[in-house]
Amino acid sequence: MKVGFIGLGNVGGKLSGSLLRNGIDLTVHDLSAALVDDFVARGASRGESPAQLMRDCDAVITCLPSPAASDAVMQEMLPEVTEGKIWMEMSTTDEAEVKRLGAMVIERGGAAVDCPVSGGCHRADTGNISIFAGCDRETFERILPFLTTMGRRVLHTGDLGSASILKVVTNYLATANLVTCCEALVTAKAAGMDLNTTYEAMKISSGTSFVHETESQVILNGSRDISFTMDLVKKDAGLFHEVAKRNNVPLEIAPMLVDIFDDGIARYGERELSPNIIKRLEEATGLDILAPGFPPEMLDDEPEEPGYEVIPQGTEQQAAE
Repeated sequence: MKVGFIGLGNVGGKLSGSLLRNGIDLTVHDLSAALVDDFVARGASRGESPAQLMRDCDAVITCLPSPAASDAVMQEMLPEVTEGKIWMEMSTTDEAEVKRLGAMVIERGGAAVDCPVSGGCHRADTGNISIFAGCDRETFERILPFLTTMGRRVLHTGDLGSASILKVVTNYLATANLVTCCEALVTAKAAGMDLNTTYEAMKISSGTSFVHETESQVILNGSRDISFTMDLVKKDAGLFHEVAKRNNVPLEIAPMLVDIFDDGIARYGERELSPNIIKRLEEATGLDILAPGFPPEMLDDEPEEPGYEVIPQGTEQQAAE
């Protein structure tokens, strides 16, 4: 199958790189000619437009910065959607929006999938990231070879839209964890604790997490670089809030996180790296939360391995019953 990929940014460039590295027949398109040129130099085909990709490819993947960008690209592609075409939305987007766009694809005889990723850019780069996929089972089986090329752990989440819900749920948890890690590190420093020792205590305790073991390292290094910015955190928090509001869930912590990042954006700008939310506390206390021996960016030290489908715990028991 021929695959088209639209959006070669921080995440999309790494996911499409895994496809290219593993021999997939890949055509790429991006507003940045330099990014496209790089992929063409490595063996990809140059896409002229979203419409041309949908016309000439069996499946087209979009990985874009906003629901509005996905909508604009879909309007270009839609006239070229025919029986058997597949649209795979790997952007972090709204459940209702991906269902709306997906319905247009399905109406024309195509298939639609929301398949966002989770686990950080460093794992996207090595093909070891996790992928959620929302679609019917038949479509999931068709695209599974692509998904296991781009990611290590692939979870079929249910119908179209379900993956987008789980993506914003897990991003919400990551944001909450980032803020609490910042508060923990600053409090430990204020109490006179050595930050190298503090990092290890948090890592080997019940308080550890993926966020601590990755983002706390680049916080302590001072680079604060995880290739993710405050405006994207705010966007994802807003998407999570919309899911909760549609389902009548009275949130308490989420609005506080939005306020914190609104303040961070007002102080440092929307394109500031998201871990630099800790600067609010550094400035308030006069402390520098830095320690020697931590890397400036996260690198995935796991070897690239073939991906596989994750089976939810208890599913097999439910099927037997």
